Amino acid sequence: MPHISVKMLKGRTEEQKKKLCSRLRRIEGQLRTCEKMLNENAECIDVLRLVNSASGALKGLWTTLLTDHLHHCITHAMSQKDYKLVDELAEHFKNLK
Repeated sequence: MPHISVKMLKGRTEEQKKKLCSRLRRIEGQLRTCEKMLNENAECIDVLRLVNSASGALKGLWTTLLTDHLHHCITHAMSQKDYKLVDELAEHFKNLK
């Protein structure tokens, strides 16, 4: 197997970046709508539904990024017996809310 640096693995294709950024823009739009709804005294349940939707979208994005990290960065680090990224990810899990 050819040597692949972790720096190379951090790179995403333009298509991957485009999809991730599109997801973030949708989430951003949902949050802006929440703010607008609050300012306009919208029904509480409607705001709650939209907040839940935005939260789910963020969780989905987080899951996608985590999966990519496991498949690429962590897999490569483990093949090199480099546990630094594993320790870093474990610390991240400790801090999850």
